[in-house]
Amino acid sequence: MRRAVSHLKKSDPVMRAIIDRIGPCRMRFGPPQFHSLAEAIVYQQLNGKAAETIFKRFAALAGEPLIPEGILKLSDEQMRGAGLSKQKSAYLKDLAAKTAAGLLDFVRLPELPDAEVVEHLTQVKGIGVWTAQMFLMFSLKRENVLPTGDFGVRMAMYEHYLDVQRAKAAKRPSAAKKPAPAKKGPKIKLPSPEQMEKIAKSWEPYRSVACWYLWQSLDVKTI
Repeated sequence: MRRAVSHLKKSDPVMRAIIDRIGPCRMRFGPPQFHSLAEAIVYQQLNGKAAETIFKRFAALAGEPLIPEGILKLSDEQMRGAGLSKQKSAYLKDLAAKTAAGLLDFVRLPELPDAEVVEHLTQVKGIGVWTAQMFLMFSLKRENVLPTGDFGVRMAMYEHYLDVQRAKAAKRPSAAKKPAPAKKGPKIKLPSPEQMEKIAKSWEPYRSVACWYLWQSLDVKTI
């Protein structure tokens, strides 16, 4: 991790300022197992406290660590009673069924390149590219993942890179003598995937670590 942080500080002055403010990188990792992916599904689109409460109820019924058989034995009523929506219950059942049938192979995942891991995981209903990328980062410990669809990363890039550049441009002397009429605050336009790739180019091969720092800069809780 020290090598990654040293590289980011040397390659990008903006990132260096963020790292100096946040301090040491304290990324937390989970095992690249069925349990971690099932937990990620439960946590989707929920704040940390609510997700934690629901997950504890669910795990108490299914058993910890979570295994496919423990989920498949639960009825829809039991899963709803734990606080899971009908949709999430279906996602968890699909994950369990595909794993039990051998369609999802967690043993193989550490050997696969990032793109193949994403392809393998997204065959499960409810597992999109973002969830697969979080699994890459926080379970498989892949260091060079850039989740271009992540709101927190996009917002942090906007604040630290694009908005700062816009503010500097606005302060430059203008050829016009009369000041421009006052305008309403500009709408936030978050960076496109292409812009994000360009900003993150200097972070390689440690884009995952850089994203962790971006989340922390916004006080966004990571999984």
